[in-house]
Order: sequence, then structure tokens, then C-alpha cells
Amino acid sequence: MDRALARFVAEAVRVRHGHELPDSLVPAGTAPCRLAHLDTRGFPAARVRRVDEVHHARGREPAVTTSSSAAARFARGLLDADSWTDWDGPPRGNPTAGPYADALARARERSGGADESVLTGEGRVDGHRIALVVGEFDFLAGSIGVAAADRLLRAVRRATAERLPLLACPATGGTRMQEGTPAFVGMVPIVSALAAHKAAGLPYLVHLRHPCTGGVLASWGSVGQITTAEPGALVGFLGPRVYEALYGREFPEGVQRAENLERLGVVDAVLTPDALRARLRDTLRILAPSAPGAPAADARPPQPTASAPSGPHFAASDAGSDAVAADPGPRAEPGPRAEPGPAVAPGPGGGPQTEPEGHAVGSPLNGSVTSPPGGVEDVWRSVTLTRSEQRPGLREVSATADVVVRLSGTQGGERDEALTVALARFGEVACVLVGHDRAGARAQGEDVGPGGLRAAQRGMRLAAELGLPLVTVIDTAGAQLSREAEEGALAGEIARCLQELTTLPVPTLSLLLGQGTGGAALALLPADRVVAAEHAWLAPLPPEGASVILHRATERAAELAVAQRIAAPELLRDGTVDLVVPEPDTATAFVRRIGDALRAELAALPPHVDADRARLAQRRGRRGAAFARLDGEG
Repeated sequence: MDRALARFVAEAVRVRHGHELPDSLVPAGTAPCRLAHLDTRGFPAARVRRVDEVHHARGREPAVTTSSSAAARFARGLLDADSWTDWDGPPRGNPTAGPYADALARARERSGGADESVLTGEGRVDGHRIALVVGEFDFLAGSIGVAAADRLLRAVRRATAERLPLLACPATGGTRMQEGTPAFVGMVPIVSALAAHKAAGLPYLVHLRHPCTGGVLASWGSVGQITTAEPGALVGFLGPRVYEALYGREFPEGVQRAENLERLGVVDAVLTPDALRARLRDTLRILAPSAPGAPAADARPPQPTASAPSGPHFAASDAGSDAVAADPGPRAEPGPRAEPGPAVAPGPGGGPQTEPEGHAVGSPLNGSVTSPPGGVEDVWRSVTLTRSEQRPGLREVSATADVVVRLSGTQGGERDEALTVALARFGEVACVLVGHDRAGARAQGEDVGPGGLRAAQRGMRLAAELGLPLVTVIDTAGAQLSREAEEGALAGEIARCLQELTTLPVPTLSLLLGQGTGGAALALLPADRVVAAEHAWLAPLPPEGASVILHRATERAAELAVAQRIAAPELLRDGTVDLVVPEPDTATAFVRRIGDALRAELAALPPHVDADRARLAQRRGRRGAAFARLDGEG
């Protein structure tokens, strides 16, 4: 290694990591030096002083980003009036003489007074404190060198120490070419600090501005838990000009545009500054509801679920439907009760039903149940009702939340409209919502596929990172049946969802809202608590499919629906669900009742679960599996 280059790299390591480069990597006889005393070639400059030293000699304070820079204007426009506080001191490590120093001086003038390519600080959005990192593209194309990386790293660590959500808004061409490899590897400690920030349960949000390319996009620009972009932004790993120079042809038009990446599930939304502020307000209301002056969460008490009047779309069984409930007392920890026996047991020969001893009528929390399992007509009616296009689904139920922020896709190039991931707040409890979207499935013309299940896993990981309860909503006619689904590892993604849910280190709640067909339904089932709507059902195949397998015809589907014990009352009897919510006769009342049940169940979940994942998996894995309880462990 050239000795001058060795000096430069050794000092870059010292600045970024706080320790010296091992002697084995430095050629013998290499004299130590400091980045502030290097010119653009890596050689010591004769008379170079730090920027702050120069300002001090001239009798004034070091300048920071002024109001005329684009980054400063963007930050102030996003935040509450007069809430911006600058965190930045003078850049550390930039030279003040030589060609590179001249380029830095010109960049400062061109950018309206910015002293580096990023500014950092904090402010408030609707009263909520938030840390902010904003790129200044007019300063050397927003490129990130050692000084900018140092500023970023300090800001991330401060946000973590002060337990602030962090929003990064890069506008950059990537790594600063004037500094080369030392600047390039400077992305590593930034991502490491962001990993620590998220591991502390703190949000990291990204808004990609125009343009965002190169090493920034491939590091701290792509690890946000939620990622948005501004309209028309160029977002790509390799800039089109560089691509054309390297390969002799133009990059395909439109591929690297924000709108295309939203369509593919790489970014969650394309937002104007005003829309970004509104989304930040909602996100922070979910994740940090206690800001001074923030709107109070709606803490409506759940409505009693004592009865379910009949109606054309949401009718109870012909025999009527009185809700009865077991009350085992306060929940010390999540998971199915030791003996989740039937809330209503059938009488001899299918005669009159009686409530078991110790059950109370009308409790909305602990095992409310509709009428006992009926005959073929009753069960098949439930199947038919849940297939109706008029039946409300996830979109209507999620609208009962106080605030919802929807995400898009996997962040890895897949988007499936049949599966929704969102942040939500129901009353006092924030959660991550993952569920089948029947309206989305109809719109795209196919059911949930492997990409949708990978998006579900994104939601599970997000819940774990933020320490929020996970709510899953099951309402699916089944998974995609296609060559693409098989080649996309459909079965494997179902299995990975199951595995993730059984060990997820946060409280979990599952809602069986309507159809529960096949592996796509099973993938979202394991939870500490499971709630079912009265006419919801769960089956390994559509009843018609089971009839074909067993009887070579679909005509016995209704009979098979009874025999396979798919109805909600049977699921309650078998311990697969903990609560069956009676269904009123109107869509509006149905949605309200389900929303109230979600609020009540979320409020009753414990704040934490067993930290031992093996015990957690064992407990969640026992749900509804009779063979798993044969040893008497419950």
C-alpha cells in the first residue's frame, strides 16, 4: 500500500471507529497524520487548519446551515413552526486548503450556506418530538464523505440516547468520490448505529428525495421500517448517467422512479411534503401518543355482545343467539387457557343446549359464544354468508381504529393487494395489523400469494422491532394456485409465517373474520388470543374441494363442512378460538361490534410475553391441537 494512502486510511479508521488501524495493515515507517491535515491526494498539507479554527481566528462563531439552504427549508416546512433545533457543530475532518477545500467552499456558496451535505437536528410534528437528518443535494450532489458520515453517526446515536424517533430524508448521489474508499466504508458504522437504534425499540423512518442513489441508498437509505419517497424522485442503486457510461446504453426509462417502486412494494408511499407531514403526524400518533397537546386516543368502552339479532347478511342461527362467556379471571400471561372446553355443550342426541357451570352471560372478553353447532343448513349458511361480496372485510374493520398508517409490500420488490400490513391504534393500544384483504384480492383478481406472505412476515418483524402487539386478520378464500405461486415458494412462506408467529416476542391476537381457507388462513392463526366472528370458519380446503377428494363430487360440500367441524362454535369447543363474537344484522353494526371486540382484547393483552422463545412456541403450538394435549399438559 502506498504510504500516503495508508496514512489516509488509518486516520479514517481512527475518526470513524475510535481506534488505530492494526500495525499489520500499516507499512513500516508510515508517519501518523490527521485528516484535517491532508490535501485531496492524501498528502499532508503545509498550512491547513480546521474550519472551526479558521472561523475562531477571524473572531466569529463557526457558521451552521442557514435558512437559505434547501435542506433547512425542507426541515422547517415539515416541522411545527419554530420547533427546529440544530444539532450540528462545524464539520470534522474537512480540509481548508487545496483543490478539495476550494470545492467545499464553492459548494457552500451554491447551497445557500450549508456547511456539509447533511444537516441534523430535532423538531416537533403535531407536538411530537422527532430527530431529523436531511440531505442537501446542492452541496456536492449530496455526497457523503467522512465529515458528513461523522455528523450522521452522531445524530443517530443522539436520537437513540434521547429515545427519539428518527426520520432520514436523503437527497444524494451517494459516496463522495473526492474521498473514495474511506468515505465508502463510512456507511458501515451508520447502518450499525441504526441497527442499535431499532434494537432499542425506536422507529427509523426514511423519506427518499430526488435523487437518491449509490451507497446511501444501499445503506441507511434502505433500512427504514417505513420508507416513502417524493413524487418523481429518481431512486436507484446506480445512477443512469453512470450506467450509460459503463454499459454504452441508456437505462430503461421509468424503472428508477418513485412511483414505479411504490407499485412494486419497494417504497410504501409516494408523498408530497404536505402529505408526508400528515403521514408523520399519524405515524407518531400511533407510536408516540403522549406528546403535549396530542389528540387523546378514543377510549370508548366495548359494547356488550349479549345477543345477535337475525338479518339478511349477518343472521344468527334460527334458534337465536345468546352470548355466554367463561370468566377465568385476569390473564397473567397470554396463551390459550389450560382447559378451553366448550362454552356450550350439546345436549344428548343434539337436543336442548345448556350453559356449563361457571359461565356468565354477556362478557365481551372471555369466551362469548353463539348458538351451538347446528345442522348442515346452519353451517353452510355461514359459509355462504362469508362469501358474500357485501360482507365487510379488513378495510371496514380497520376503519374503526383511531388512526391507521398502511404500508406497501415487502420492501423487496413484491406487492400483493390481497395482504395488508399497517400500523394502527385502537383506543390506548398501538399495534401492527397484518391481514387478508378480500377487497384487494377481488381487485387484483387473485388470492394471496408468496409475496403477500412475505409482506406478512415484514409486519411480524416490524411488531417485534417496535415492541407492539401484532393483530392478524384471517379472511381468505385460499392461497394462489399457480405456477408462479409454486415457484415463489408458497408452501415455504406459509411455514415461515407459522414459525415466526409461534416465537414472536410480542403479544399476539388473531381475528378469524370470515373465510378461513387452507394454508393462507393457517399462516396467520397462531396467537396468544384468537377471536372469531359468529359465521367465520376454518378449513383445510374449501368444502367443495374436500367433497371432491372424499366423494369425487362437489355436491356433498355442505355435509363435509359439518363433518370437518369448520364452524366457529366448533372451533371454540375444540380450543382453536377463545371468543366467538355474535354478528348483528347490519354491516355497520357488525363492523362496530368487531372493532369493539378488538379494542377490548387488545386492552386485555399483557404488555409482555415470555422471553423464552422455546416456551413461547410450546404454549402457542398447543392451541386447538387435540393430539398435543393427550399427555395431559393442557
